[in-house]
Amino acid sequence: MANIIEITNLTKKYGSFTAVDNINFQVREGEVFGILGPNGAGKTTTLEMIEGLKGITSGTAMLDGKDVAREAHAVKSIIGVQLQASSFFEGLNLLELIETFAALYDREVDAMALLKMVQLEEKAKSEVKELSGGQKQRLSIAVALVNDPKVLFLDEPTTGLDPQARRNLWDLVQTINKQGKTIVITTHYMDEAEVLCDRIAVMDHAHIVAMDQTQELLKMPGLNSTIVFKTHDNIQAAHLESLPGVAEVRQDASEYTMVTLNPQETLTALFIKANEVGFKVLDLQLRQPTLEDVFLKLTGHALRD
Repeated sequence: MANIIEITNLTKKYGSFTAVDNINFQVREGEVFGILGPNGAGKTTTLEMIEGLKGITSGTAMLDGKDVAREAHAVKSIIGVQLQASSFFEGLNLLELIETFAALYDREVDAMALLKMVQLEEKAKSEVKELSGGQKQRLSIAVALVNDPKVLFLDEPTTGLDPQARRNLWDLVQTINKQGKTIVITTHYMDEAEVLCDRIAVMDHAHIVAMDQTQELLKMPGLNSTIVFKTHDNIQAAHLESLPGVAEVRQDASEYTMVTLNPQETLTALFIKANEVGFKVLDLQLRQPTLEDVFLKLTGHALRD
């Protein structure tokens, strides 16, 4: 697939403070590209420069062959933007809002079809103040689709939403992507990035510290699986530490966690040891490496920090 976004040495400074520091990446046409990182990493600033909403200190951002710094108007005509917080005209219902935004683009749209896509057709005659948080986010996406954009930018779209609203929005993002839209999404949620993104740029302290397909990041050397189980019997730590593949053993009351370099060998040996020593293995879980492990490995600190 061709690159629809090409970012080269992109930098944003505010006086002596560098918000985005010389980053490089490409986004392929038709993919969901994620920028994962904590608050303050530079994710939103990066998006705002690509969208033409914020000036570029140095470097270039090319979108569909257009230089954002020189052709901002042309770029804005082919992108859709959902911001972290959006304001809408008061006194208009959802149908009227979408038709108003369409008029700003000098386009005619089927407003009800857009509302149906984001599962808001039943709220067509309602005002924004009557919507829940998840419904407001879906409305923001509907508005961002008014101009039939080539690229849709979503900035922390599920922050503050309850679990069901988050899942609903994930389904919507996947539906839009299947229709051929390129999507760039920022998030600090590991599970969101794993579910939605074809490729991920991991960002921390204004830098991109890694970038690859999601599954390839999870195969990074040094990431290990963990085996977690409970038992009501007493176990000597040495019994678990001696199992093949085990690199670390942790205990929290009746729960044991084993970090393993070879989960299959360790699991087999665990049950053999349980029969030999005489303890029951309860509530067994095998946990594969996650993007949180990737972030910790790359940066030395957890994402929530």
